[in-house]
Amino acid sequence: MKIADILNVKGRTVHTALPWTTVAEAVNRLNTHGIGAILACDADRKICGIISERDIIRGLGRHGSELLNMKIDDVMTHHVVTCAPDETVANAMALMTRGRYRHLPVVDNGSLIGMVSIGDLVKHRVREMELETGVLRDAVIARY
Repeated sequence: MKIADILNVKGRTVHTALPWTTVAEAVNRLNTHGIGAILACDADRKICGIISERDIIRGLGRHGSELLNMKIDDVMTHHVVTCAPDETVANAMALMTRGRYRHLPVVDNGSLIGMVSIGDLVKHRVREMELETGVLRDAVIARY
């Protein structure tokens, strides 16, 4: 299974914000949309960074309540690893595990086309395993 297959099921919506958006606004968006990360992009949708719940918690530890008035650019992760839509789910999971990323933007020919979370990948891998188990079970039943 490829990352594109997951995007075809889940959709290609990516929540973005400009780097000068306040952390308070980012927190509001995370809460409103029930998501764990927002990509910081410039006006051309070029990725500048990613702000996640983890970045916000670390920022609270460093800056206290002043964090809410700061720009996301001040606390976001600036180096964002991406993948292509033709990447396999297994390779994307390995990449996310190695780098301890929970969100992976999907870029095709330089254009942002979606984002997957580790939860999306696990969900689809479990479905794949359930299908394989069903096929094997049917094969064993058919032999008897």
